[in-house]
Amino acid sequence: MPDAELASQEQLKAELRELGSRYPNLKPDARFVLWFLRAYVTDDEQAAAAAICGCAGDKGVDALLIDERSQCVFVIQGKYRSEVGQAREDRGSVMQLAGLSSILAGPEETFREFTGTADPRVADLLRDARTRLLRRQYRLWLYYVTLGRCGTELRREAESFAARTAAGAACRMEVLDGRRLLSLLRDYLDGVAPPVPTLDLEMEAGSGIRVGGTLQRYDQETQIESWVFSMRSHHIARLVESCGVRLFARNIRGFLGTNTPMNRSMLTTLRTEPEHFFYYNNGITIVCDHAKKESSHGRDVLRVGNPQIINGQQTTRILAGHDHHHRPASVLVKVIQVPRDPENRADRFDDLVSRIVAGTNWQNAIRQSDLMTNDRRQIEIERELRKRGYLYLRKRQSKQEAKRAAGSQWRYLVSKEELALAVASCDLDPVRARGGKEHLFGEDLYDQVFPDSDPDRYLPRYWLMRKVSSCSRGRPQWGYAKWLVLNFVWYRLASTLRARARTRAFTALRQTSAWMLDRPLQDAIEAAFRAADRFYRANRGIGERALDPSSFYRNKMGLHRQFREFWNQGTSAAERRLAKLLARVQGVLDEHDALG
Repeated sequence: MPDAELASQEQLKAELRELGSRYPNLKPDARFVLWFLRAYVTDDEQAAAAAICGCAGDKGVDALLIDERSQCVFVIQGKYRSEVGQAREDRGSVMQLAGLSSILAGPEETFREFTGTADPRVADLLRDARTRLLRRQYRLWLYYVTLGRCGTELRREAESFAARTAAGAACRMEVLDGRRLLSLLRDYLDGVAPPVPTLDLEMEAGSGIRVGGTLQRYDQETQIESWVFSMRSHHIARLVESCGVRLFARNIRGFLGTNTPMNRSMLTTLRTEPEHFFYYNNGITIVCDHAKKESSHGRDVLRVGNPQIINGQQTTRILAGHDHHHRPASVLVKVIQVPRDPENRADRFDDLVSRIVAGTNWQNAIRQSDLMTNDRRQIEIERELRKRGYLYLRKRQSKQEAKRAAGSQWRYLVSKEELALAVASCDLDPVRARGGKEHLFGEDLYDQVFPDSDPDRYLPRYWLMRKVSSCSRGRPQWGYAKWLVLNFVWYRLASTLRARARTRAFTALRQTSAWMLDRPLQDAIEAAFRAADRFYRANRGIGERALDPSSFYRNKMGLHRQFREFWNQGTSAAERRLAKLLARVQGVLDEHDALG
């Protein structure tokens, strides 16, 4: 097995172990199906866990999920193999799932006979699914998921049979083997989960518009194929309605809102001269795994698999929020199909997408922090913080967008820029933080600021920064000194917080602003601020050469080491008071751990 595949398989096992820690009653096969549901079907892990069937009498239905929003029924049969691509799936198992479409959508007598020997819960789920398919026109998706391998002919036969025998219901079957799952794993680790399985992009035609075909380009050397065509704005808007924000998972930013100059300009054009929107706008760029031009009901569509809008999110979101009933606009669309091969081309795919993103997203200025949005480390931090109840904002977006994403399920909201400032102030020279946040995402500092994804590294620093900032609020001179004071207080607390139990206790108590911790902590911080005032007056210079507080704290490297020396040369009474306050902090943390 190639090294890349072996590493991916180990990553998958690690993901399944992590799921096992939260769902200890699930066997490995069921965890594998749960992971697939979370990675490919739904972002609601609780709904995915509730969909697991896997029991005697499950009739080959390892999971059944009914999604009200998309009006779809998802049925999964999973085969968790010990090695990727080794075991070959037999025809009987694959065709058994394919035949489920004719049973769910077929005669009542056939359905009753099938469910008569089924587990009662599975029978109830299948009955509910059948009702949705026949009475409410839900779509049926059948997924045969295996770490083994499945021949191309068998895959095509099963997928065709499921669609052909669905008795009028909209049905599609997909067989995902080991190689395909490794690509899915990469997307999952890259934060593209669940992806958008397929979309139909309807090409513009009629309404007085003449379109002389589609520009199609194929590069034989790279095997990259591209299409360029135009779409009507209301068809673009439907993409957001059906897929939501997961259509933009690979984009480096979120929606910036309607108050940016560029987005206001787009809205004005749509309202006053929509017929000219095509000429003023740069259009939308979509990357996908595969694409095929088809004709359906007299319209030409490009059917794309696993699509991602990597440029044009602002355009798409503005169109989605605009009324298109009177005069729809036209939009230029470029689709790039990049082949995915987990053995040889995964890194090339990631690199190419990153370059396309950086090369095409220029209408709204790209910041250094934007370029690190989809870095694997940022995605890992997001996942780890999510487990602690934090919504981690790794993408720049409007406040309204962030609040909508936060909803009521997240207790805390924190951005990657805030974490960067907290870590840089505590662990590096605080002048780094005083100089702004964007340079902290540059190549020379990024790995120092974000060395790992451990939330116990970031959260205590973040909550200490929040407390120091609170103490400085309303006092301009303290505001200039806050990064220096944060560095000093962390320096004195670091040995206390080295124990993980105290680290977690500190975070837990700061989250609730518990007075037993906040009182001695605030007194210690204010003592450090008063010492910083004395330090400034002693070292600012005299006369015309005297530095104002802003320049004094901003420009000089190594100031934090000078401040520590200044403190050590101060009165023993101040040191005894600080030591006593920090001892009280440690005592509170130990007591919380003992009670906890």
